Amino acid sequence: MSSTPPAVETDGLTKRFGDFTAVADLDLRVDAGGVVALLGPNGAGKTTTVRMLATLVAPTSGSATVCGHDVVRESDAVRQAISLTGQFAALEDNLTARRNLILMAQLRGHGKRAAQTIADGLIDRFDIGEFRDKLIKGLSGGQRRRVDMAASLVTQPELLVLDEPTTGLDPRSRMVVWETVRDLVGEGVTLLLTTQYLEEADALADRIVLIDHGREAASGTPTELKARIGEQRVDVVAVDAAGLERIVAALDGRFEISVNRGQRTVSVPAPDETIALTEVAGAIRDAGVPIDEIALRRPTLDDAFLTLTGHPPTPEKPDGARSDDDVAEEIAA
Repeated sequence: MSSTPPAVETDGLTKRFGDFTAVADLDLRVDAGGVVALLGPNGAGKTTTVRMLATLVAPTSGSATVCGHDVVRESDAVRQAISLTGQFAALEDNLTARRNLILMAQLRGHGKRAAQTIADGLIDRFDIGEFRDKLIKGLSGGQRRRVDMAASLVTQPELLVLDEPTTGLDPRSRMVVWETVRDLVGEGVTLLLTTQYLEEADALADRIVLIDHGREAASGTPTELKARIGEQRVDVVAVDAAGLERIVAALDGRFEISVNRGQRTVSVPAPDETIALTEVAGAIRDAGVPIDEIALRRPTLDDAFLTLTGHPPTPEKPDGARSDDDVAEEIAA
């Protein structure tokens, strides 16, 4: 039996700001070498959780250990073991990418020559060479995020925490970040990821913890949660009520269908999206039925929350209460 402690373990972890509870009684475990995603909307408690793990804010109650070190009693050891990449790149806009990496290495205690060697190694590792000498303020969002993740690895952390690493990025930049994360996973880096995007958690994580109002609403592997949420599907929207019945007649018996007459929509499960979309479209075309729309629909965060918590991800707060993100911004200021 391995004696290696979990990278993260919390027991009843709670954080309150006045009357507002940002994180409530959270039990979390991240095994060494694993990838766990905290999934939830703004204000769910994700950022406050990672800030407690990074010793940036103290828990109100409960306990948490990072790589075997208590976040309150052994905060110095925790800070040596962890590296946190936040939602907004912690880079100096008026320095080049390379100079930022050198500076980060020096701040971690390396001499000038060693810092240059580390920076150049990270530039190669993260494919930063083509913009290494450009100022940070002139880089795209995806390029900035790659430099930021490189900066978080100027030392080899036992745990890398990525707090919403693709928030605000365009789809292409998001895919670049995903590839970088996959490379890190392939190298055996232990990751705790927070995200608002179900597809991101699905693509990158071994295990997903769904956070709702600061509490764990559900957890499991991506496959387990998707089975509870429901598969992607093909939605066909009819032109009118009569058209809806013709679509039902064309698809019923050939496919497993569900019908929403209020929205004039017929839905077909699509485990293989290309085949399902092609076959459904072909059946409708063969029947000569005019339609308003046909589209592939994937489960979203809204679907996850509605299915697993019974309400959409629009947490209400008492008048005057601050959200998780409001508090995080104050702490970071």
